[in-house]
Amino acid sequence: MVPLSVLDLAPVADGSTPGDALRNAADLARHVEALGYRRFWMAEHHNMPGIASAATAVALAHVAAGTRMIRIGAGGVMLPNHAPLVIAEQFGTLAALHPGRIDLGLGRAPGTDPRTAWALRRTLASDADNFPQDVVELLGWFRPPEPGQAVVATPGAGEQVEVWILGSSTFGAELAAALGLPYAFASHFAPAQMMQALALYRERFRPSEYLAKPHAMLGLHVVAAETDAEARYLFSSHLQALLNRRLGRPGRLPPPVEDFAVRLDPQARAVIEASLGIAVVGGPETVRVGLAEFVARTGADELIVTAQIFDHEARKRSYEILARVYAGAEAAA
Repeated sequence: MVPLSVLDLAPVADGSTPGDALRNAADLARHVEALGYRRFWMAEHHNMPGIASAATAVALAHVAAGTRMIRIGAGGVMLPNHAPLVIAEQFGTLAALHPGRIDLGLGRAPGTDPRTAWALRRTLASDADNFPQDVVELLGWFRPPEPGQAVVATPGAGEQVEVWILGSSTFGAELAAALGLPYAFASHFAPAQMMQALALYRERFRPSEYLAKPHAMLGLHVVAAETDAEARYLFSSHLQALLNRRLGRPGRLPPPVEDFAVRLDPQARAVIEASLGIAVVGGPETVRVGLAEFVARTGADELIVTAQIFDHEARKRSYEILARVYAGAEAAA
């Protein structure tokens, strides 16, 4: 079995606040650390009422301060929104405070709509086409400074930050392979090119100072409960939020409803199916089989799972059931 990690979007549930979401994120990180998960990542999204991790480095500092061993990272930072030096300083600061525990996943999408992207950058001159050069520049800021170097990332230079390339197409796979970096594919929301991207990454990977052989981590939704019916009920919150977002009415994470998927009209069902990504939803045995099949099909080196569940205690329980099932499967193997 391969290692398990967590992607948390700090969901803001109906009737709660962003502060509640960030406190829940820290509590969840402590919980999954005790369960043996390898990483806890948060993602940069903007202008989304249901996601509280827009200031990703700040949110990660809050989470890292309350944990001891689990790796903490961004999954990811949308680099076109930022100067590479700023990100080097932010994650260099995290690494200085929490040495040996900081990951930095880099994406080239804006993580938002065009109007918000303009508000973030003031200009759209720094676009996704510059992403490879920006990544190389960022890697340079983490190197020990050269004698006489005029600008030094402080903190940042010489810090051990594990840099990843994120992607939902073959573009990121090619870049990660060329730079010899680990690669995380967003199969939890865009699985169409997953197998093609994995093959390309593995075939073209060049060993580097960062990594000797390719390492691919794949994202998927996992909602686990005591029964399949209960898991489907909990998963309905994510389905509602997904549909609302695709129909142009984003909001906070709604409470679950019974038989939501069954009652959808064909158009709404098509919208969800086109956007859902890979999901394993069910009781312990359903989850065990689903994960085993996914790992066997993809050859993933690591899984990063996300669970958009309305009730925080149910979300913690989902990760607990997953860890128990996974540990049992590993012992049986």
